[in-house]
Amino acid sequence: MASTQQPGSQSADSTRPGMTKPEMLAEIERVSGPATRLQEIREALPTGRAQASFDLEPGAEGAAAGTRRARRAAAAPGALTDPQRLTVIDQALLMLETLYANLPLKRALHAIDPLQRLRLLRLRHEALDEREFHSEMIDIFVRLRDLHTNYILPIVYHRKYAFLPFRVEEFYAGGERKYLVSWVSPRNTDEKLVPGVEVTHWNGMPIDLAVLRNAAHEAGSNMEARRAQGLDALTLRWFGMSLPPDEDWVVLTYLDAGGASQESRFEWDVIEPAELRRLHPGSDASASAERRARLGVDVKTELLRRVRKALFDPQAVKAEAEMAAFRRAGLADGAAAGSARRPQETPRADVSVLPDVFPRFGPVTTPSGVFGYIRLATFEPEDDRIDPDTLIDMAVKEFVRILRTLPPSGLILDVRGNGGGYVNFGERILQTLSPRRITPEPFHFVTSALSLQVAATESWLTEWAEPLEMALSTGAGFSQGFPITDPEQCNDIGQIYQGPIVLITDAFCYSTTDIFSAGFQDHGLGTILGVHDNTGAGGANVWDHTDVLQELSLKPNPFVKLPGGASMRVAARRSTRVGTRSGVPLEDLGVAPDERYFMTRRDLLEGNVDLIARAARILKGKKTQTLQLATTGSAPFGQVQVTATNVDRVDLVIDDRPVASADIGSGAPISIAVPKPVTARNRVEAFGYRKGERVVRTRLGS
Repeated sequence: MASTQQPGSQSADSTRPGMTKPEMLAEIERVSGPATRLQEIREALPTGRAQASFDLEPGAEGAAAGTRRARRAAAAPGALTDPQRLTVIDQALLMLETLYANLPLKRALHAIDPLQRLRLLRLRHEALDEREFHSEMIDIFVRLRDLHTNYILPIVYHRKYAFLPFRVEEFYAGGERKYLVSWVSPRNTDEKLVPGVEVTHWNGMPIDLAVLRNAAHEAGSNMEARRAQGLDALTLRWFGMSLPPDEDWVVLTYLDAGGASQESRFEWDVIEPAELRRLHPGSDASASAERRARLGVDVKTELLRRVRKALFDPQAVKAEAEMAAFRRAGLADGAAAGSARRPQETPRADVSVLPDVFPRFGPVTTPSGVFGYIRLATFEPEDDRIDPDTLIDMAVKEFVRILRTLPPSGLILDVRGNGGGYVNFGERILQTLSPRRITPEPFHFVTSALSLQVAATESWLTEWAEPLEMALSTGAGFSQGFPITDPEQCNDIGQIYQGPIVLITDAFCYSTTDIFSAGFQDHGLGTILGVHDNTGAGGANVWDHTDVLQELSLKPNPFVKLPGGASMRVAARRSTRVGTRSGVPLEDLGVAPDERYFMTRRDLLEGNVDLIARAARILKGKKTQTLQLATTGSAPFGQVQVTATNVDRVDLVIDDRPVASADIGSGAPISIAVPKPVTARNRVEAFGYRKGERVVRTRLGS
């Protein structure tokens, strides 16, 4: 995942509260709760075990099954009964066979048959103890290589996280991949371990091999994504989807600042952060199924991002709590005054009203000049006291506000580590960077009788009903595609930032962030600089079994409550790209960057200094342009003043109808007469062209 280390002097960052180490430890415990040693609670947690019962010699299964049943009888409280196991298996079969949009692709690309594995598990589950049953369920879903489609363990497990008090990230030196400790938590008590030590071995195993072995247990759509997930899982695990570590402690071998080899032993600790429970399955009772069905997110990446922040960055957590109080007060005051503007104001212009979404922004000074920088950490703004639609509107407006504060010379938009969120948030902000109209991505159901029944029953899915009926009649594999985001909402603001743009991506960019990156590339908004060869390659809209499938209006609804608080998620609608790549799926392919970048040691320890410098060099080589509209006097207006740079022609459009065109030079403004007076009710736009290509647009009053 992208380093979240504090930026160096060249990178702007919101000022966060200063804290002593005792204050930091107190804040960490407030958010994450007390830590317990893994070895103290291991018996209550699932662990990977050899599934020997699937390979028994004929005649041996009966005796083995009896032994296993005895072991299960002594299992921890909360173990699933046989009927409960069958409910889990049958619900997984129903969901994957009838609604899973990526099943044909995954079967072909990864040579798997999850349905047959579930059928075999149904026949043989009695021979497995509790841990082995959950291990098999996890593995069936992991082999799909789809971070949208998951089995989530029962509640006794999925509220827990295991962590080590440091983080390992990769960098490159002399063309060789290496690893270092980039963060050390205030919880760490080993004084030898400091940021910057180079890791060579993990439990006596060469670190590169340890990462690869971890990657084999991850569900990333491509090797880059699995490797990134495997590296992340070295030091932080969510027991909702990942098996707990096999070991109770880790022996870390590393080179200190002087090049001497050192060894330290670190115990795995387990926390159960109460503040994250509202992000777990079934926790958001206020959100409708329709609203939750707009999500496109890798829930594990998003949860781990928040847990890591709680463990390593208590200053950021405290700043977010302070801003949440301000945000809620602003909403209340705005509602009382009949105004929606107050929540967008902040005590300081360089602090976001949504600091979890926009943790850093502002000008950055580089050897190539001064440019704008925005870190966009998530597309899922979260506040349990504010309606999600209001939060999305707030996030879009905040992005616009931030853009207006940045230098026009060029923008570095950094979405590394962003696991996604609301699809309409990601697609709506593309317009603020584009001189052209934005086309949102279409989404397609897999053809099945149940998907047709769902589309015909739910009022918010009726567009897909007739195409699904046609697909069933003709044997087509997928329905016709329709966007999740209203195309008008994708174009109701217009371009705000007019300079060149570099988008920075990595293999953790998933789901909505994949869709955003694809939209950025498909609409030609700028250069993509990737620290991996692909984004995470999640091209779908995810439906949660608890929050969406169980809430469908089907009579009867075949999706029933899962035992023990377990849940599942499924990629219900697959997305395809637009523009010159129209029809190409995102799933498994992702978005390939225009340029590959290899992280350096300085990037990990000095706030991405070399990465930002490289992005700045790209921006320096690009042309810039500006375009503004103005009027004089009071409405109605008969003329519009146009000021532009690096543009040779301007077309004027009023209420979507072209009314005038004029050649223009850079510098002095020109006046363009309009055929009839313009009032405040009219929408006046200008489009700027250079050598016949549209390069900029603006609106009067924007």
